[in-house]
Amino acid sequence: MPRPITLFTGQWADLPLAKLAPLVKRLGYDGVELACWGDHFDVDAAATSPQYLREKWTLLRDNGLTCFAVSNHLVGQAVCDQIDERHKSILPPEVWGDGDPEGVRQRAARKLMLTAKAARNFFNAQPGRPANDKSAATVNGFTGSSIWHSLYAFPPTTQAYWEKGFQDFGRRFGPILEEFEAQNVNFALEVHPTEIAFDIATAERAVAAVKRHKRFGFNYDPSHLGYQGVDYVKFIRMFGPRIFHAHMKDVWWGHGDGSVGTFGGHTSFGDARRAWDFRSVGHGDINFEEIIVALNDVGYAGPLSVEWEDIRMDREHGAAESCVFLRKLDFPRSAIAFDAAFDKENQ
Repeated sequence: MPRPITLFTGQWADLPLAKLAPLVKRLGYDGVELACWGDHFDVDAAATSPQYLREKWTLLRDNGLTCFAVSNHLVGQAVCDQIDERHKSILPPEVWGDGDPEGVRQRAARKLMLTAKAARNFFNAQPGRPANDKSAATVNGFTGSSIWHSLYAFPPTTQAYWEKGFQDFGRRFGPILEEFEAQNVNFALEVHPTEIAFDIATAERAVAAVKRHKRFGFNYDPSHLGYQGVDYVKFIRMFGPRIFHAHMKDVWWGHGDGSVGTFGGHTSFGDARRAWDFRSVGHGDINFEEIIVALNDVGYAGPLSVEWEDIRMDREHGAAESCVFLRKLDFPRSAIAFDAAFDKENQ
C-alpha cells in the first residue's frame, strides 16, 4: 500500500493543536509529525502523565489522524552548538536557564533524553497498539555543531580541528543514544546546514563519531541537500537502513539576480535576489519520483511527512496541494526484498 502522508506541525505551532488537527484532516492528511513546541507535544507532560497521553491520542483520533514521530529540533540544536543570544528565542526557559553556554548544552542534552522517554510513553499509549509490539519509536531532531562556524576553511582549518568537533558530538551524543536505546527509540538527525552532518561526507563522519550506534540515523530531507549540490538520491541509497523518517520539502536553486549565492548573502527567505529558496512540494527542482523509487528500493516503510515551507505561497493552499502531489506520486512498493542495502550497512 502507499505510505501514509503526514504533516510536520513545526511551521504551524502558532495554532493550538485542537485547532490545527481538524485543519490537517481537511487538507487531506493521514496524520501529523508532532513538534515539541507550541502546545503540540509537551515533553515533560508526556514523560509523566498518562492522562496527557490519553488526551493527546483522543484529540488525534477524534480528527481521524495518527502520528508516527515526534520532533525536538529546537532543543537538539543546543546540544553541540556554540551558544549565543539567538538560542534563547528557540529554547524552553528551563533549558536556557541563565544562558551559561555549557549549562545550556547540558540541560538540552537532558531534555533530549527525556524526549526519548516521552516518545516511548506516547507511542505505547496509542489506542489499539498490540501489547507485544516491540517496534522502535522515532524522535527527529537536530544536533547542533561546535564547528559549523568553521565551514569555510579560513583562517586555515585543519582536519584535526574539524575532528575535534566530531569527537565533541560523539561525546555529547553517546549518553543520549544510550538513553534512546534503553527506551527503544531511534534518533533521526535532519541532515541540514548548521548541524554536525550537512551532506553525505559529514553524515558518514557523524555515524563513525557515535561508533555506528544503531539508534543514530536520519530524518531524510532532500531540500537541504539539493541546493548544496549534494546527490540527494545517493544519500538514500548510502544510508537506507538508517533512514528512520522522511521529510518531503522542495527547494529551487539557480534563481535570483546573481547577487546572492549559495551562502545566502545574509538575505531573508523570499528575497528575490536569492539563488535558492524553499518551495512547496512540486514547485522546486527536487525530483520526488526518484526519491520515492529509492525509498522503495532501500525498504523504507515509514510515512512521507510534509514539512511545508514556501514564503511565496499561502500555507493552507500549499499544504493541501503538497498532499495531493504526493498521493499521485507515491505508489505501492514491490514485494521484492532489497537485502543488499541492509547487507552493506552491516558489513
